[in-house]
Amino acid sequence: MIIGIALAVVAVGVGGFFAFMTHQMNQIPKLSFEDMLAYVTKDNKKAIIVVGVIESGESSYTLYGENGTMLPTTEHIYEIGSLTKTFTASLLFKAIDEGKIHLDDPIDQYLDLPQKEYYPTIRRLVTHTSGYNGFYFETQMISNFFRGKNDFYGIPKAQLIERIGKVSLQDKDYDYKYSNFGIAVVGAVLSEIYGETYTSLMNEYIAATLGLHNTRISDGSGDLEHYWDWEKDDAYMPAGALTSTIEDMLQYAQLQMNETPKHLSGTHKVLAEVNATSGNHAKMNIHMDSSGAAWIIDIHNHIIWHNGGTGNFNCYLGFDPNQKIAVVILSNLAPNYRIPATVMGIKLLTDMQR
Repeated sequence: MIIGIALAVVAVGVGGFFAFMTHQMNQIPKLSFEDMLAYVTKDNKKAIIVVGVIESGESSYTLYGENGTMLPTTEHIYEIGSLTKTFTASLLFKAIDEGKIHLDDPIDQYLDLPQKEYYPTIRRLVTHTSGYNGFYFETQMISNFFRGKNDFYGIPKAQLIERIGKVSLQDKDYDYKYSNFGIAVVGAVLSEIYGETYTSLMNEYIAATLGLHNTRISDGSGDLEHYWDWEKDDAYMPAGALTSTIEDMLQYAQLQMNETPKHLSGTHKVLAEVNATSGNHAKMNIHMDSSGAAWIIDIHNHIIWHNGGTGNFNCYLGFDPNQKIAVVILSNLAPNYRIPATVMGIKLLTDMQR
């Protein structure tokens, strides 16, 4: 019973989407972006939601509090959850550009694993077509549940690698299955390639290569409340451990649209056709047609996007590479609170499209 409860909690962890009742979901598509924002912040004194846009080469953002009231322009530190995966994929493509790794290499070429006929390729990991589950139950998850910790807290890289050796997969493209575990494996591979811990490697990449100075692996500090705890270099960090600010995330969106540095361009290419749009997604005009390197490609709306969710934060970043417009929403509310940033973000972005 305890394990069942823990598993249920973990299942809504990094990258969680929706927790609506059916009748609520049917009403939401009819709302304007302003109506959604008003509903999400209604009578919530703790709400601090920042909405950023890039349009006509200019970026701007507005901060909203209770009942949609505009707040003074101040930067806050938000957990960005699964948007971390796009950073991990960006670093991967830097390594590919440097000739350190190839997209179709199997992971046992870089990790010390038991001999087996087949291990997944890097391509299948970053497109969530490897066949790996979203996560695999580890005993730490029980104590994490009772202590109110991050579900993936205290699971080290060595334990991740041990788990890889126990999972048997076939040499094929599996149906799309969003996998924190798979991206954690990519992080472990990058750590081996560069001979550094993922934390130091990612922090250095973000600051030196991307030029973002307020985005980093979380150390639990910030001006908001209830950040996730992580042990030093936990194995699942590559799937969801970054914190950031709105100015950094708008700059990151601009880098993605400009595809500078040039290795970012590879992350936007269609690497797998996934056709993973569910009926509920379609109701919200959210489409998951193809997968780039971690990025979700919405061919229907000509949008490249990703979202993120932790226990007490959720966010969305989407951009139209042709029209050079982007939306970033960072929220200090849980992913399952009323209407998530993903739904509001796609609504605002499609409204902006000409």
